[in-house]
Amino acid sequence: MKSFYVTTPIYYVNDVPHIGHSYTTIAADVLGRFWRACGRDVRFLTGTDEHGIKIVKAAAEKQTTPRELADSVHVQFKELWRQLDISNDDFIRTTEPRHEKRVQRIVADMAARDEVYKGKYEGWYDEGQEEYVTESAAREQEFKSAINGRPLVRYSEENWFFRLAKWVPALIKHTEADPRFIQPDARRNEVLSKLKLGVEDLCISRNVAKLPWGIAMPNDPQHVIYVWVDALSNYLTACGLPEIGDEFDRRAEKYWPADVHLIGKDILWFHAVYWPCILLALGRPLPRCVYAHGWWTSEGKKMSKTLGNFISREVIAEICDQYSPDAFRYFLLRAMTFGQDGDFSRDMFKQRYNVELANGVGNLLSRTTNMVDKYFDGLLPAPGEAEPRDDHVRKVAADLAGSVVGLMEALEFHAYLEKIAALTAATNKYIDDTAPFKLAKDPAQKPRLATVLYNCAEALRLILIHLCPVMPSAGRAGLEQLGWPWPQGKTLIELGNWGLLPAGAKTTKGQALFPRKE
Repeated sequence: MKSFYVTTPIYYVNDVPHIGHSYTTIAADVLGRFWRACGRDVRFLTGTDEHGIKIVKAAAEKQTTPRELADSVHVQFKELWRQLDISNDDFIRTTEPRHEKRVQRIVADMAARDEVYKGKYEGWYDEGQEEYVTESAAREQEFKSAINGRPLVRYSEENWFFRLAKWVPALIKHTEADPRFIQPDARRNEVLSKLKLGVEDLCISRNVAKLPWGIAMPNDPQHVIYVWVDALSNYLTACGLPEIGDEFDRRAEKYWPADVHLIGKDILWFHAVYWPCILLALGRPLPRCVYAHGWWTSEGKKMSKTLGNFISREVIAEICDQYSPDAFRYFLLRAMTFGQDGDFSRDMFKQRYNVELANGVGNLLSRTTNMVDKYFDGLLPAPGEAEPRDDHVRKVAADLAGSVVGLMEALEFHAYLEKIAALTAATNKYIDDTAPFKLAKDPAQKPRLATVLYNCAEALRLILIHLCPVMPSAGRAGLEQLGWPWPQGKTLIELGNWGLLPAGAKTTKGQALFPRKE
């Protein structure tokens, strides 16, 4: 069985979860659910990044310790993922021994290969990103962070460095040879342009006196491992690699290399440059794809707690209570093209919900089950002879089933949902055009009525099975109303064929799948 390994970034515990964290994690979950449904052996990893200066400062502001802060905040991420029906196979914390010991082994391996050396760093440091900034870049940014606008800090200290520059030519060659390695294309071009300007070696440690909260350097206990080497290694350590002699050794080795690292565009450089160069230095295969998605604004403005438009965990919970977690999942992936920036608007959320879910899929399910109940006592009739006017729905259904694999491989979630919406609209129009309620008045038209209602139910089955990765609860509930439980052992690809809904299936007039919101 072919495997599929998808990861989110591990999220900093210096702040609580918000819409940006949810977006990445929902996208990863949809990929995981889709490929599981297609019969692949999926591993889906997420977790929390719990070391570094940001956590120390956040803990001090809250008058607690870094450990206590990490212990409290990581639970909030886990709880939100439960609320959003996230199906991750593993949740890694960088403070776990299984991770810390393997990070030390990674650095020790790098030292044994002469990939690290001790040197002096003097220059600018972005505390928000935990990244050293070159003099020229600092000047261009007016000595402020390119991400959060906060002043850069001047540092001078002796640290350990990774020979990053040594591996840049190999990374450029790999990136140019494999267009899918960094996606979308605009981000790939951005990384290549910056690489060709030249890259300095990477500082990978901090003096323990300045940063006591971190993993000790295995070859120098006076230093702790710099956060990006620590954090990025989670994708490998969660697989039980490298071996250190514990119960996690090689536990998920078969999944490496990762098929896709899903990240926000603000951390692209670390994932597209630092991480692959570390892997090259260790002689390990590179991930197949690093995909950097865009950022969210809220109501047309940058999200801000001061403006009151910040989509926090509490706001997400409120939206999920008002609509449903499935509706929230649907909107995030439907509202913008993955890879681009998007805006979260409550009015747009409500509009999409009512038009595409309540009036679309929900109305189609209600109409179909009501008519099967009224005209065939709730038992799905066998279809009779097809007519030319039946062809369009079947053609749109075939287009959906034939497109989904390619769209998911390209992470085109918006287009995937557009195909589902197209079949929903085509089937609702089919009901309007064929007018089953008129056919029901003429006993001689009963075979034709049976064909029309069977086609509606079968189109619905295809809509719902393809919605399941995005809307797992609603998809299952809709299939139950059709009287069609997902056959065990059958893949989404196999079930995408037309005509698998058996005549005689017992349909149910259930509650509205998506109650309209006024």
